Amino acid sequence: MEAASDTVPLMERLKFLSIFSSNLDEFFRVRIPAITALSKIKSKGKKSKQVLKDITEKIQRQQQLFGDILQTEIIPQLKGAGIYLVYNEPIPQVILADTTTYFLNTIASFLKLIPLTANTKVFPENNKIYIVATIKKKEKEQVIFINVPSDHTGRFLKVSKDGTDYIVFIDDIIRNNLPLVFPNHHVTGIYNIKITRDAELDLTDEYIGDLSEKIEQQLTKRDLGTATRFLFPPGMPETLVDKLVDTFSLSDASMMRGGNYHNLKDFMALPVQNPSLFYPYVPPLEYSFKQESSSLFNEISYKDILLHTPYYSYNMVLRFFNEASFDEDVEEIYTTLYRVANDSKIVNALISAAHNGKKVTVFVELKARFDEANNIKWGKRMKAAGIKVIYSIPHLKVHAKIALVKRKKKDESSWFGLLATGNMNENTARFYTDHILLTANDQLLLELERLFQYLGHPKKHEIESKIKFNYLLVSQFNLQKKFLDLIDAEIVNVRKGLPAGITIKLNNLEEKTLIAKLYEASCAGVKISLIVRSVCCLVPGVPGMSENITVKRIVDRYLEHGRVFIFHNQGDEIIFLGSADWMNRNIYSRIEVCFPLFESSLKEEIKQIISIQLRDNVSAVTLDEQLENQFIRDDGEKIRSQQAIHHLCVLSHVE
Repeated sequence: MEAASDTVPLMERLKFLSIFSSNLDEFFRVRIPAITALSKIKSKGKKSKQVLKDITEKIQRQQQLFGDILQTEIIPQLKGAGIYLVYNEPIPQVILADTTTYFLNTIASFLKLIPLTANTKVFPENNKIYIVATIKKKEKEQVIFINVPSDHTGRFLKVSKDGTDYIVFIDDIIRNNLPLVFPNHHVTGIYNIKITRDAELDLTDEYIGDLSEKIEQQLTKRDLGTATRFLFPPGMPETLVDKLVDTFSLSDASMMRGGNYHNLKDFMALPVQNPSLFYPYVPPLEYSFKQESSSLFNEISYKDILLHTPYYSYNMVLRFFNEASFDEDVEEIYTTLYRVANDSKIVNALISAAHNGKKVTVFVELKARFDEANNIKWGKRMKAAGIKVIYSIPHLKVHAKIALVKRKKKDESSWFGLLATGNMNENTARFYTDHILLTANDQLLLELERLFQYLGHPKKHEIESKIKFNYLLVSQFNLQKKFLDLIDAEIVNVRKGLPAGITIKLNNLEEKTLIAKLYEASCAGVKISLIVRSVCCLVPGVPGMSENITVKRIVDRYLEHGRVFIFHNQGDEIIFLGSADWMNRNIYSRIEVCFPLFESSLKEEIKQIISIQLRDNVSAVTLDEQLENQFIRDDGEKIRSQQAIHHLCVLSHVE
């Protein structure tokens, strides 16, 4: 829908197609294997097979729409801007010699040409593009399997001629130059294929021995997993499809006739530099100190700081760790890491802190899917620097985004904390909307210390029953119960004839107990406003069940990522922010932390932001009773929430 919108800059529309392609790959690596496994269980098989059929049909419709948007809207408009993306057509004569030169000088260095015979042993890697070519010499016909080396050369070649930038897929350059590779042969068919594989790691015995070593071993096997999808172009003969299915053992994979090109997530790296085709750069705001002090910790002592990224710069978070690394009064630093940047400044600050004599303890979640290798890399570096590194908890992922600093001055200890809705990742902070609280509140930080003690305890089951949280909401302890109690309190109020209301913003809403409680509140008359960006299993607007519930979702320039929970509480709102979606995994198999806002000014900031999002009638859609996206038809003032929130932050910054 965003790619189809002419209100979105042209290259940003192409990026949305890229994101769709990337998400679809992950869907086939993560979700489809689970449904396929269910389809083989006798009691679940019939329903799961129908689900697989429905999924296939829906994806095919989406891919058709993808192709229509790309070919009828985006590519022609790119041409109008002097960018000629060569797509489903011969390479233009004007650049033919340039592409051949590039093939011979660069691409050919990385080509592997493998004849497919009865004895051929070749394993197509996950999500890599390959070319299958049928060549014929006299009466002898062969099928050749050829890699597309985009990991070495990039996916595109750009050639500028007479004021036009021609951009060509290297797949097409290879196809066009196969006659040079196979002289004296007749090439009768050339087809692009791709195989997607199951991404699950086999960690059945993961807690016997060194977990990091076991995950490293499994990562080398991930791209060798069971095939879940076989993509091939519409013109490929059935006999060749059958041959490839047999050769590569693809009988259990979803067979999908797609377009002639795969891995269109590579559009994210299309070599276009024209600034007018992208969102204009919006510099993030820098936090303005309220105290005449160069110390961030003194500033936090004066007043809690609430940052809203990417509207505000992430620099205060980096500074929190940097100052902790060299401040002579800082003795201890604790943090959790779930997904960190490849070149993480935060982890480098932690390493510096250890070198500077601080006691540093870091909980590294090794099971953060697709970030395992990066987390293992940083875990090893931190251990080598003398940091105490704690890895993963059996049967749980630690998804909380928290940090704690202990500072001692004149024999008095003070704590400083960071609690966030997003990861300790300065790269994603540039385009994820999140909320980050920097606080010296003793009530919160004593409980945060308690949580870190639990995470670091070797026998957690022995101390679980002794740990209590009164202010923080921590899954596995009190998070679900507290949210149920807060909803119940609104039900009680509305039944007494008092004002009541619930506003919740999430990435995903799936967990049945909490959904059932929201239905109960709706039936009691509580007005409930939900903003759910992705998975939503709650059906709004159904008489007798959910007529008092509305669901919006917002997709725009930035990825909406913060989780916000607002309960009316007779006008004295109770507000929590945190890392927890309402999904089975977050509630039952992760350590999540949600934290309250106490200061009225910070609560007001969040209320204003959420109010703007609820009034968005440009980038928001509503969900109907069939959970379909419906555009908002509103003839009043146009409100695009991300622009309006930025304006709000600018005004607050000036004040």
